[in-house]
Amino acid sequence: MRLLLEAGLPPVWVEGEISNFSAPSSGHWYFTLKDRDAQIRCAMFRARNVGLGFRPKEGQLLQARGRVGLYEPRGDYQLIVELLEDAGEGALKREFEKLKVRLAAEGLFDAERKRPLPRIPRRIAVVTSATGAALRDILHILARRFPPAAVLIHPVPVQGTAAAPAIVAAIDEASARADCDVLILARGGGSLEDLWSFNDERVARAIFRCAIPVVTGIGHETDFSIADFVADVRAPTPSGAAQLVAPDRLSLLQQVGGLRERLRLATLRQLSHGAQRFTAAAKRLQQAHPGSKLAQQAQRLDELELRLRLAVQRQVAAGAQQFQQLSARLQRAHAGIHLDRLAQQAAALEQRLHTALREQLAGLAHRLALAQRGLNAVSPLATLDRGFAMVTTADGTLVQDARQLKVGDEITARLAQGSVVAIVKQREKPP
Repeated sequence: MRLLLEAGLPPVWVEGEISNFSAPSSGHWYFTLKDRDAQIRCAMFRARNVGLGFRPKEGQLLQARGRVGLYEPRGDYQLIVELLEDAGEGALKREFEKLKVRLAAEGLFDAERKRPLPRIPRRIAVVTSATGAALRDILHILARRFPPAAVLIHPVPVQGTAAAPAIVAAIDEASARADCDVLILARGGGSLEDLWSFNDERVARAIFRCAIPVVTGIGHETDFSIADFVADVRAPTPSGAAQLVAPDRLSLLQQVGGLRERLRLATLRQLSHGAQRFTAAAKRLQQAHPGSKLAQQAQRLDELELRLRLAVQRQVAAGAQQFQQLSARLQRAHAGIHLDRLAQQAAALEQRLHTALREQLAGLAHRLALAQRGLNAVSPLATLDRGFAMVTTADGTLVQDARQLKVGDEITARLAQGSVVAIVKQREKPP
């Protein structure tokens, strides 16, 4: 009969008040569940009750899940209990699971919609009880980790019938104000009934539509609420929520120090590279400067003049030598018939010599005049003779555009004769 009952009937749920509770040294529990109309004996063996987490009390309303059995020595029917839970808590858990499944199907828990937390929050909204230990823990951690962050507190009741509407209103207000970067929703630990406001569907939807990221820190590490699943980030405790939201000030200072050193080294590299480029550019500018070209042309002119003088001297010396040779030949030839002819030849040669020298000197002088005119054409000094001036800054930079100067700068104007130093009083834009 016992085997037939235990194998033939499915597991059942029974709800009632507990009475006649006994727990012998074997560790098994024996009690009766009753209501106004009936009662049933129950047995819960040690292997099942050892992990229950609570010890039933007389008069406590419980829900028991088990199989109908038979205690053969007395012939009594009894319920072999496999699971025992508080009647109120069990109903809440079933309601919790039902709401969790429905909201998950609607996408309120989707990971894709969860937003990252701000790296450095300017202002933090906190929705919690104004008198709870959770608020004190949060403020302490925020002040220690990141003092610059401002904290805006939205005080609300965190349990009871008024809690859920107040929490929803606070979240909506923080979302509408949009003056905070992140919101912490928190409360300390408690029973399932104490935390039930955070399993309210209205609270879940308020978190879902909140315009700023929401971090929950509700209860203890083992407590999970519907609000935790909807929030962008879930922390195990209120203190944990504060640590997630506030960056570590010391770590940030170390990062800033590292960035400052990297910036210093990069600046030094840039300055060194710029100095090298400046030196190279100054060298190229010096090589291409008009003064350098003028100096080269002047040296070339001196070389041409020296070559001209040497050529004239050589021609004169050659003519004189030829004249001396002819004179010697004339003196040796005493014949009178050749004397006049030689004299005429000498005069003709002298005339030709002087003519050739004059022509060569004239050609060289003409080449010299052409070279001078060419130099004057490219020389800025020729422009100065026409009344213009060459303007440079205090460091010698040639000024070609008025935008190179500003009012108060010192400039030097080189004229055809001398130079003047002036201060810029007004700058006009080019037409």
